Amino acid sequence: MTDMIEVLLIEDDPGDVLMTEEAFADYKVANQLTVVADGESAMAYLRKEGEYADAPTPDLVLLDLNLPRMDGREVLGELKADPELRRIPVVVLTTSDAEEDILRSYNLHANAYVTKPVDFERFIEVVRKIDDFFVSVVRLPGR
Repeated sequence: MTDMIEVLLIEDDPGDVLMTEEAFADYKVANQLTVVADGESAMAYLRKEGEYADAPTPDLVLLDLNLPRMDGREVLGELKADPELRRIPVVVLTTSDAEEDILRSYNLHANAYVTKPVDFERFIEVVRKIDDFFVSVVRLPGR
């Protein structure tokens, strides 16, 4: 199965955004990648509010934990508490390898927790594996 999926990347670090975009481009990942840089914008996008009124519902969210205006933990909590949004798979993709962040993310119903590799080649490999899993292995709602 090679269906294109809508991916929402919630990331404030321009370097990490660029690496993710390059990982998608380098491996010819055919998914639509949309980026928002803070938690409040993420929730507005997910709820189709304001400038995001026509935004597509993502099939997958890649979520950084350390975000301005509303951190990733709050985004994850609100997303998973919302009956309209909770079925969207969320992969926490963050620099934190703190056990409390891992536990809290899973307690908030994250679907996976991945610590971002610092090495670019390894980062590309991780993004490719996430893509392979959600495009080729699992069945997403509405697909």
